[in-house]
Amino acid sequence: MSLSHIALSSGRSIELTELRMSTTYRGTLEGYPCRRINDMKVSGLLRQAEHAFSFAPVHLVPPSREYPDQTAGAFGPVEVLPSVACIGVFRSTAVDPELDAVLHRSALIVAWFQATPEVPSGENADLALRGIRWDELAQDYEL
Repeated sequence: MSLSHIALSSGRSIELTELRMSTTYRGTLEGYPCRRINDMKVSGLLRQAEHAFSFAPVHLVPPSREYPDQTAGAFGPVEVLPSVACIGVFRSTAVDPELDAVLHRSALIVAWFQATPEVPSGENADLALRGIRWDELAQDYEL
């Protein structure tokens, strides 16, 4: 069973089989979101994905960054990431057409940020998520 199916821009359908969500700025006690903090948040999410799921390659969808009109502080201008950090385990049919479709699948771990705590699904999933180059990034495996 999968949590959802996503239609990639390439036409490939992928299944979301596991999803971890957290607030982007959890644990931030003081200061404000700026490039330095956000770079640490992004690299931390990537490391978390690599550590939690070592059975498949990990891909980071570069997050959007907003710059609200606020006075810059000691660490530079305010920069805000989407409010939800996500790590998803995705699978699909095998990338290599030579492999037996009954015995093989492909997998990819994806880290991304999104605005709301909703499970991405169908053709309504974020365009950056739908733009994943599955055939280049995913890894085939045998069942």
